[in-house]
Amino acid sequence: MAKVFIVSKRQIQLFIVVAVLIILTGVYLSWDRSREVNAQPSEPRIFQLVTGEYSTTTADGKELEVYRWDPGSIVVNKGEPVELHITGVNGNSHPFVVEGLGIRGEVSKGKTTIVRFTAEKAGTYPIICLTHTDMRHGGPMVGYITVND
Repeated sequence: MAKVFIVSKRQIQLFIVVAVLIILTGVYLSWDRSREVNAQPSEPRIFQLVTGEYSTTTADGKELEVYRWDPGSIVVNKGEPVELHITGVNGNSHPFVVEGLGIRGEVSKGKTTIVRFTAEKAGTYPIICLTHTDMRHGGPMVGYITVND
């Protein structure tokens, strides 16, 4: 004996509504809800640097003294806002330039100098103390900022 199913128009409409709801639920649950954000951070990346001094006496009694930036090199990204917080720990004054970035400043003992910049070109830029330029003057006191693409 054959069974006959009769499907009404109302049942077909209900089936379509249920199928659409199931499909929409699946799409919603699998949808990647992450949003693309601006590649440039709004807050600057902060680096803490200090001036350091190293001294020693050679075998013949000669005093040697050198100064340095610590850390000696930092790496940033092109277009990234940066702040250098440079604190003077050793040495009275360290006037400096960052060649290629157009930055000039001075760090004094016991004070923090804040330098803000955004490098627009990849490369390596030296931070050069103008007081400690060679071994006769406790140097060279050079650090490096490397800017990546």
